[in-house]
Amino acid sequence: MTYRGGFDFSLPPARLWDAIELVDRFEGWWPWLEEFSLDGGALRAGAVLHGVVSPPLPYRMRIDVELVRCRRPILIDAVVRGDLEGEASLRLAPAGTGTRAEVAWTIEMMQRPMRIASRVALPLLSWGHDRVVESTVAGFRRHVEDRAGPALPEGSTMGTVSRAARRGTAPRP
Repeated sequence: MTYRGGFDFSLPPARLWDAIELVDRFEGWWPWLEEFSLDGGALRAGAVLHGVVSPPLPYRMRIDVELVRCRRPILIDAVVRGDLEGEASLRLAPAGTGTRAEVAWTIEMMQRPMRIASRVALPLLSWGHDRVVESTVAGFRRHVEDRAGPALPEGSTMGTVSRAARRGTAPRP
């Protein structure tokens, strides 16, 4: 599965990065993340994030995310291993007084039942994936709003989602 998305935030990149660095709060922000830990002490090349992803479908995936390249407050490139395998990236760029966050990943499900399910139920798996992405952005947005001070004026949003490209692939079992 390949995903690309963009999100606009009202905070400048350095302040958004400050929030991303609060890894000890990830499980509180995101109900789908369990057993989370960070080896390496901080977001830097060589650090590894460990966790269990439990989307709103009846399966769980253990993953390790190794940060291959990390430049504050601009980018993270990572390799994903475990029940999901592939590559992921985050790019932060100034956008007016805020930040445009671009995320991308290409992952393959490694659990045999999930590989088989992706052949016959890709729309359902894509739905589950999209719910996790929505939950992730909403949880992070709530955290950023709390750190940013008072809520934005009514009718404003901290971010908007746009998908530049998304396609599913059915890996061989």
